[in-house]
Amino acid sequence: MNEQIGHLTLTQAQAQFATLGPSLQARRPPAIGAADYAARLAKARALMQAAGVDALLVTAGQSLRYFTGIGWGASERLVALLLTAQGEPLLIAPAFEEGSLDAVLRIPAGKRLWEEHEDPHSLVAGAMAERGARRLALDPEAAFRIGTGLSRYLDAGFLVDAQPIIDGCRMCKTAAELALIQHACDITLQVQRLAAGIAREGLGSDELLRFIDQAHRALGADGGSTFCIVQFGHATAYPHGIPGVQHLRRGELVLIDTGCSIEGYNSDVTRTWIFGEADEDQRRIWALERAAQQAAFEAVRPGEPCEAVDAAARRVLEAAGLGPDYRLPGLPHRTGHGCGLSIHEAPYLVRGNRQPLAPGHCCSNEPMIVVPGRFGVRLEDHFYVTESGARWFTPPSIAIDRPFAD
Repeated sequence: MNEQIGHLTLTQAQAQFATLGPSLQARRPPAIGAADYAARLAKARALMQAAGVDALLVTAGQSLRYFTGIGWGASERLVALLLTAQGEPLLIAPAFEEGSLDAVLRIPAGKRLWEEHEDPHSLVAGAMAERGARRLALDPEAAFRIGTGLSRYLDAGFLVDAQPIIDGCRMCKTAAELALIQHACDITLQVQRLAAGIAREGLGSDELLRFIDQAHRALGADGGSTFCIVQFGHATAYPHGIPGVQHLRRGELVLIDTGCSIEGYNSDVTRTWIFGEADEDQRRIWALERAAQQAAFEAVRPGEPCEAVDAAARRVLEAAGLGPDYRLPGLPHRTGHGCGLSIHEAPYLVRGNRQPLAPGHCCSNEPMIVVPGRFGVRLEDHFYVTESGARWFTPPSIAIDRPFAD
């Protein structure tokens, strides 16, 4: 095909793991350190004070990892961090999980452990009472049963949404976080290159998906692909794909959307390219997609509302006769989402979001174009906001048959 698409056998691509893997691993940034965790807790307390709340409860999930280092999936058993205005943070957890939690806990913390027959919500309320805290901000990702459990012990109206506090901490990434996201993006971009390299007629989407996971692992990602969408031809018209295995044919577009994780921080990169020769419509839509992505990038300025980025992309598409709004052919979803410990997190680049952009915000830029029944084109690269504008984590594609910048 060319030096970027279809130029490698599977064996040749796998042989590159031995060179690329050690090189990337040598550049792996350090994990989040003790000073960073301390700064996060201090910022949370400052935001709590500004919001007029006495306590913050962060439940199992990515926010718990953000504040404590504990990567713990939510279940029916309450595992949470209770942070009050004064005193050490408290870990609320099942007693039998203490050892497992100690192995990953990265902050000094006291513990309130509960046995299986006990109600852990009473421990939260009891600790708050001891410290004179009445108003509790609850993690927005907490299960409904946690809110109802706490409401049995708290005065009416004293349970509020912690989203402004948690987003206020997590949205603006530090230099350490940016480095981890950059490394994850570097790995995924190399995986995308190798995946394009092994394209051949008859290649199964399932085979390509397995290769991408293998490549992420070989190049140093933590646990392989965190997700992967591989679609050919008409299936590319569905933003998150359709079930079933497709086999690649000449003249079809290939859409690969995948990412990995480094110390919990995520990449999310999409490439759409042609296998063989593109027709006029495919070239036109691809070029419009790239122009919309660039317009969105250029609209990023500190202090500008998030919705301005979405609007900039849509102006390009509407000027070409696509849309308007979410109508197809056109852009059926928001232009982008925040990314960090969660693949999708605040801030969101969508109409109606007046959140001002600020240095340290990290977002995807993916104003996908869908032509129903025929094909779709999504180019997704992430950027972070600087004092003067935006900076790419990954260089965007340059042409429909040259998905990589060099």
